[in-house]
Amino acid sequence: MSGPSLRQLHAHHAIHQGGLSGAVAKTEEVEELLALKEVEVARQAADHLIEYWETRILSHADAEEDGFYQEMMAKNPALEDAVTRLKRDHELLRIIVQDVKSMLAEDGLTSEVLHQFHALLVVNAIHSRDEERLMFQEP
Repeated sequence: MSGPSLRQLHAHHAIHQGGLSGAVAKTEEVEELLALKEVEVARQAADHLIEYWETRILSHADAEEDGFYQEMMAKNPALEDAVTRLKRDHELLRIIVQDVKSMLAEDGLTSEVLHQFHALLVVNAIHSRDEERLMFQEP
């Protein structure tokens, strides 16, 4: 069973907004450090950003998949296709995070890594918007 904050639109929205705003701020920090030519510190900030995606955003996705989605489908079986699409969004986020980790390990902090950080932000924002619309509509 999922926690009560996942089942209430305003609380769920706040979780999404908090997660996204933190990811945006941390992404901007990496970019600012690079602009200042603080390459090593920027690399550390990128590692912290990856950790943030894993512990804040992806852990929230796990919680949704481990209970919230099933509860919502039990109330409204017509949500099955929507849940499949939302789970795919989560999988895309996981894939991009893994790709970024590999890129950082192989090539360091490159412009392609920054592009992928921005891709994470875009996918997450679209996903959250769609999830809130789909999961909290009246059956």
